[in-house]
Amino acid sequence: MLYRAMRPFLFGLDPERAHRLSLNSLDTLHRLGLSRLVAGAAPGVPVRALGLDFPNPVGLAAGLDKNGEYIDALASLGFGFIEIGAVTPRTQPGHARPRLFRLPKAEAVINRMGFNNAGVDQVVENVRRARYRGILGINIGKNADTPAERAADDYLVCLRKVYPVASFVTANVSSPNTRDLRRLQGEDQLGALLCALTRERNDLAQKVGRCVPLAVKIAPDLDDGAIESIAGLLLAHRVDAVIATNTTTSRDGVAGLAHSHEQGGLSGAPLRARSTAVVAKLSRALQGRLPIIGVGGIGSAADAREKLDAGATLVQFYTALLYRGPALVGQIVRGLAASAGK
Repeated sequence: MLYRAMRPFLFGLDPERAHRLSLNSLDTLHRLGLSRLVAGAAPGVPVRALGLDFPNPVGLAAGLDKNGEYIDALASLGFGFIEIGAVTPRTQPGHARPRLFRLPKAEAVINRMGFNNAGVDQVVENVRRARYRGILGINIGKNADTPAERAADDYLVCLRKVYPVASFVTANVSSPNTRDLRRLQGEDQLGALLCALTRERNDLAQKVGRCVPLAVKIAPDLDDGAIESIAGLLLAHRVDAVIATNTTTSRDGVAGLAHSHEQGGLSGAPLRARSTAVVAKLSRALQGRLPIIGVGGIGSAADAREKLDAGATLVQFYTALLYRGPALVGQIVRGLAASAGK
């Protein structure tokens, strides 16, 4: 109810300003011990995946808290796990504003943020300051000015630095907002990147004494052949999970709406069916040998259940929070708990 009353005011602000104000407000509520009252209770729906024990299968997708500044406040909403980032080796401002656009009639967002973040060193420091001891994923990528042929260098820098503080690490090769990044999903490029990352991860595991799971986040705009090829590479290189999917460059479901012409990745309700189809195709290709984290268009427990029924083990969402508020986390978890009990 509180968020519903606040939403007209927030939607009257520039989207980035509203984003920051919402997170700061949530952080204040958390410090006052009130954030759980806003969110409601989230029951336990335990899931074991990636060698980790998740209290429930509902996670926060990367992109909301790029720098890990609000981990404790976001965790208090009842998420089973949190993913922050994407983070790059060096700080970068991202693309020029405006770069974030609401499409309220479709409960969608278009963004072309461009991996704006404070850089991996600052993000690691923020994580170390957080009190949260639950499952934390860190999403990593390359700097915009790093040539695609040297992208692996950036991913390796990030992997080494986040490894001691992450529960799992996600290689983001699918954002449409960094030039040539999606080229890394090609068979040769992805194979070389996964070879470098898994080799480095194995070396770090020996040094640290802990094997941190490695995930790869893919696009929703891949054809069937590319999905099958990626599935084969993930298995061959013993990656621990795949996140499906990132935002889409398609404008299906939003054509003609204000801002639908803006460049960037589309997220929210119009992405639901497309991302679920990718989850289902991956599930058939992987045959249960690798967990899938389903993302895209989740705005209810029924949407989350659809992803799980399509073959996902875990789910994540982000855009629906902007439209429905923090209570949505508990609603989805409670809905999944109820459906599991039937």
